[in-house]
Amino acid sequence: MSQAVKKNVGKKEAPKRPLWREILSWVLTLGSAVVIALLIRTFLFIPVMVKGESMQNTLMNKEIVLATKPEYLRGNFNRGDIVICNYPDRGSTLFVKRLVGLPGDTLEIREGVLYVNGEAVDESGIDMYSQSTASMSPLTLGEDQFFVMGDNRGNSNDSRRVGPITRKMVVAHVQRVVWPLSKFWQKVE
Repeated sequence: MSQAVKKNVGKKEAPKRPLWREILSWVLTLGSAVVIALLIRTFLFIPVMVKGESMQNTLMNKEIVLATKPEYLRGNFNRGDIVICNYPDRGSTLFVKRLVGLPGDTLEIREGVLYVNGEAVDESGIDMYSQSTASMSPLTLGEDQFFVMGDNRGNSNDSRRVGPITRKMVVAHVQRVVWPLSKFWQKVE
């Protein structure tokens, strides 16, 4: 008896799985991956591409940022945070803006200077691309209202135009830039 034949004499072949079991295995694997991805996107974080120039120089057009959700799901909002939000009557379009007013705040803009609760906001740490000299009459936010503005104040479609947004419209908190690679993992403030 040859060497090759001797090796196979005592071995049994593994039974082949039926085709339907193989397909079911693939469907369950892919389905699990989709469910996990949806859970991560719903409760942990989302990547978002910045579109437009409203957040210059803090964030530039076509940069991709990583935005986290847990703190906002718990209701931890902070003035000055950069957020991902929706606008009224704009569907699921996402916007990147700075949170400047919290529920109960009174906001006013005098000759381009933002006042919150009667005090001028020191925005010297924000690398704004352009400053608007426009004014806005005092506005007091309701218990479920937030006010957002772009850092490029002269070129931003924000709460000055669309009005306050609700808590439900604030989707996530921008944390880091992930693209381009030259800015990879840069903290966003």
